[in-house]
Amino acid sequence: MTKSELIARLAGRFPQLISKDADFAVKVILDALFEAMVKGDRIEIRGFGSFSLNHRPPRVGRNPKSGDKVLVPAKWVPHFKAGKELRGCVDKPIKTA
Repeated sequence: MTKSELIARLAGRFPQLISKDADFAVKVILDALFEAMVKGDRIEIRGFGSFSLNHRPPRVGRNPKSGDKVLVPAKWVPHFKAGKELRGCVDKPIKTA
């Protein structure tokens, strides 16, 4: 699902919201999540999952084209862990007609 599909689905599900209001609501939520991650905070949405940061230490990699050693610097990467409810829903078999 893309951001525009989410906005359209919200506007369709809640008739009191026009697309502009749904767009604003989605933008505010995503901005808040983004800012929390940038600050290093952990985000937990019950039933859905949690977002956190994982530290990757520096390492020596290889350039696949030349085979030369390359120093890959340390970095922080976002990590998502699905919640129990989401894992249960995803693991169910899909019914086909």
